[in-house]
Amino acid sequence: MKGALDGIRVLDLSRVLAGPWSTQILGDLGAEVIKVEQPGAGDDTRAWGPPNLPGSSDSAYFSCANRNKRSIAVDIASSEGAELIRRMAAAADVVVENFRVGGLAKYGLDYETLRKIKPDLVWCSITGFGQTGPDKDRGGYDFLIQGISGLMSVTGSADGPPTKVGVPISDLTTGLYAAISILAALRHRDATGEGQRIDLSLLDAQLAVMSNQAANWLNGGSPPRRLGNQHPNIVPYQVFACADGDILIATANDRQYGKLVRVLGLGDLAEDPRFATMSGRSANKDALLALLDPAVRRWQSADLVAALNEAGVPSGRANTVPEALADPQVVARGMVNSIARRDGSEVRFLGFPAQLSATPASYRRAPPRAGEDTREVLRDVIGLAEDEIDRLITSGAIG
Repeated sequence: MKGALDGIRVLDLSRVLAGPWSTQILGDLGAEVIKVEQPGAGDDTRAWGPPNLPGSSDSAYFSCANRNKRSIAVDIASSEGAELIRRMAAAADVVVENFRVGGLAKYGLDYETLRKIKPDLVWCSITGFGQTGPDKDRGGYDFLIQGISGLMSVTGSADGPPTKVGVPISDLTTGLYAAISILAALRHRDATGEGQRIDLSLLDAQLAVMSNQAANWLNGGSPPRRLGNQHPNIVPYQVFACADGDILIATANDRQYGKLVRVLGLGDLAEDPRFATMSGRSANKDALLALLDPAVRRWQSADLVAALNEAGVPSGRANTVPEALADPQVVARGMVNSIARRDGSEVRFLGFPAQLSATPASYRRAPPRAGEDTREVLRDVIGLAEDEIDRLITSGAIG
């Protein structure tokens, strides 16, 4: 079965996470993705181990964002290498890059140069701060962007320091917005024949998903702050301690709140005027929690989760990663997958989360070793002869 993006070729000049995450999404949906890496080095994340992939120097980290790609090793700083990339771009539909602003112009690989070769090219540039503005020349890293964007100011304990999210959320969010934007640009190209440049920054993408916290400030004048596991608007919506461990309870409306207190044997609190509405519970949060906490502590965690779910109150455990990946629901949905590399070693990974009925995601290629497809791609995509490939290898332009 063909993927939705079958026939689309993506030239991936990006490295680390945000760009590779976006191109992996396109690859899962059927696009042909060609990853360009520096000879002798490869993507920075290949060295971000341990842990490493079985029998390989490549890190497990690298594998999370680089399946469904072929890897070619090309020295773009050499004149011959840069010319190869121009020829590859002419045969591509999309180019994704995350060089610093202006970083590709000195090689003749910038958008303005390549659009003259391929007018309908979709070009996606990912930088820390964007192509314009006073900070455009600064380097951007996920950790810094989490802080600069305000995300860390609302993450962590109320009396603790600013805290980063446990995954590189700024990179991942930017990768998602990149994939969405590329799909929109391809739709425009198909309708008009016109390519375009996408200017996407980690800072802008992270700010975009500050969502309710930003809205609370912009429209309500309420400065967001760290609340630990509590919610700035919804009560009760947090971690609670049972007799044998913690659980999560998330009541998003008055009806669910009523069910919660009745399960806890505190049915009178459903009609208490201090707590009957969401706004009242928010205003009287401390008083309500003082009543709920001891009632929850009398329960075993498994028993209370079962009782709450039976009553229609959203609740669950705070799983570890191994527990989450072994959850029967996760297993039933087929989220954990595996694929073999060319040497026969197995790479396990989390799959594409959306289940498309007509054009499902597919996993056709394991994360490649650096440059393992150079000869094949240069021969099949731009028609280089074997002796010319051999010459370029000898010159160091490719690896």
